[in-house]
Amino acid sequence: MKATGFISLWTLVLLPCGQLANPAEHEDVVKHAIKLHRGKGAVITQRKQWVLESCRKLSGLLRQKNVVLNKLKNAIRAVEKDAGLSDEEKLFQVHTFEIFQKELNESENSVFQAIHGLQRALQGDYKDVVNMKESSRQRLEALREAAIKEEMEYVELLAAEKHQVEALKNMQHQNKSLSMLDEILEDVRKAADRLEEEIEEHAFDDNKSVRGVNFEAVLRVEEDEANSKRNASKREVEDDLGLSMLIDSQNNQYILTKPRDSTIPRADHHFIKDIVTIGMLSLPCGWLCTTIGLPTMFGYIICGVLLGPSGLNSIKSIVQVETLGEFGVFFTLFLVGLEFSPERLRKVWKISLQGPCYMTVLMIAFGLLWGHLLQIRPTQSVFISTCLSLSSTPLVSRFLAGSVRGDKEGDIDYSSVLLGMLVMQDVQLGLFIAVMPTLIQAGVSTYSSIFKEILRILILIGQILFSLAAVFLVCLVIKTYLIGPYYRKLHAESKGNKEILILGITAFIFLMLTITELLDVSMELGCFLAGALISSQGHMVTEEIMSCIEPIRDFLAIIFFASIGLHVFPTFVIYELTVLLFLTLSVVIMKFVLAVLVLSLILPKTSQYIKWIVSAGLAQVSEFSFVLGSRARRAGIISREVYLLILSVTTLSLLLAPALWRAAIMKCVPRPERRSST
Repeated sequence: MKATGFISLWTLVLLPCGQLANPAEHEDVVKHAIKLHRGKGAVITQRKQWVLESCRKLSGLLRQKNVVLNKLKNAIRAVEKDAGLSDEEKLFQVHTFEIFQKELNESENSVFQAIHGLQRALQGDYKDVVNMKESSRQRLEALREAAIKEEMEYVELLAAEKHQVEALKNMQHQNKSLSMLDEILEDVRKAADRLEEEIEEHAFDDNKSVRGVNFEAVLRVEEDEANSKRNASKREVEDDLGLSMLIDSQNNQYILTKPRDSTIPRADHHFIKDIVTIGMLSLPCGWLCTTIGLPTMFGYIICGVLLGPSGLNSIKSIVQVETLGEFGVFFTLFLVGLEFSPERLRKVWKISLQGPCYMTVLMIAFGLLWGHLLQIRPTQSVFISTCLSLSSTPLVSRFLAGSVRGDKEGDIDYSSVLLGMLVMQDVQLGLFIAVMPTLIQAGVSTYSSIFKEILRILILIGQILFSLAAVFLVCLVIKTYLIGPYYRKLHAESKGNKEILILGITAFIFLMLTITELLDVSMELGCFLAGALISSQGHMVTEEIMSCIEPIRDFLAIIFFASIGLHVFPTFVIYELTVLLFLTLSVVIMKFVLAVLVLSLILPKTSQYIKWIVSAGLAQVSEFSFVLGSRARRAGIISREVYLLILSVTTLSLLLAPALWRAAIMKCVPRPERRSST
């Protein structure tokens, strides 16, 4: 067995060297190795002779490699001492010799790495899957590193080839007189080369040794119709422009974000097609929902379902579509804040602060109780309960959009309470995202470290409260000293030109968004506060800005609701319809009952009648559960099955929300106001 293993080892060693021999000799060696391995007609003397010849060939190749390396070193010294060459030419020739040296060394290393890998495999246990997995991982890492080195060497050879071509052109130019135009073009070429060197970032070389960076094998796909002759020239252009798509071994798809050559303008045609398709299909879907009496947003969600992975699967840039859709949330919350003046905020701030906190605590308590009965981990129970306690701000904002609401004497407007509680839930969302790493660690921690985790959560809550205080202090300063002069300047500059006004308001939204993000509070809160601050300038200002921003909001909201539809899977809902309907109705009823209970305790007696409307507005699950669920699934807090259940329950609760809202409006709102609210 030892002799056979030794012979097989040298057979593997000679595989890279077989390329140096002619095909007939290579075939004879392979046949002889197979014959020896099977033990047919093999004698001990032949085995020893074959091993000695193999070792002699390998040692001869290694000696030949050392001789070549010495010759290369002498050639480098000769080039450096050659006074007839320019410094640039010396660097080029030395670099070429060094590339060849590196090629020889890497070839030798690959031989001994193959020997080491075979030894490790022979020493392992073929029944131990973990051992084989580790061996495979080590081979994969070695192959990735070798591929990276080969790629870098290929790039260096391309650069050397380019330099050689340029040197040849320079020699030709020196031998003939150039016209004035040729001299101008030559100067432009040199300036362009300097520009490329200045703006090139060398991102690959700078990041390959950074901690946490892994080498991955990817596929490069040029077009869906890769076999079409019609797209051949188009693919060549895209190959030059770097517009292809990369797919890794985990089936994640990537597109170009920043090109190497920033002087050439590029466009992501996949993203353009996706937006165009969504825009065209949203019209008939929204029209259909309007015809049957549903809000148009459900038509946009249906559009996303039809185009998404569960439908035609024609959306290629899903992440980019979702990112653009987030701006729809930003502008929606800005317009909500624009209708939500600071006076109304001061009137309901206690209810807005207390209501969501009490509801979240009660949801977590019920979740832990059910989790204990069903033997679910506490971390998973806390996550699911908190995720389901959130309600959809964009959805309720669309319910309230355009309604005429006035406070009765001594009463509180239901829209003020509802929007205030939803904004507080957005703050809770930021807090929950900050606490999520602690939940991940708590899932694997022992009881001895529970105290540290609780202390960490308390510290995080303190940081969030401090951030909120800082945000409202900034808002107070802006409202007192900045927002009035800023708007008057915008209004003066935008006479006859709405572009300046739209740009100024958008910049202010993004400024508040950035401030709240830097203070570790949700960006959505910044957009809401931006609208509330501008609304303090009066009703005329609010109407003017709303007329400019509403079209932008409407278009981006279409993208947002379509992006929600990309994560709706009708087939899964159909397969588990009974279970999902039961879970959805349970969640909706529980949220409605808890909201009624909490509002009964904190609302004034004169405003108790609005608790039914506010509870109906809160009795659904926020679309941000998609985001939280995906993060929790990647972190291992919840399983794939629980993640799909959360997605489906969220979707069904959003579909039930309009019916529950209309029922509450019909029951509790007087007829004149009912028409404007629905």
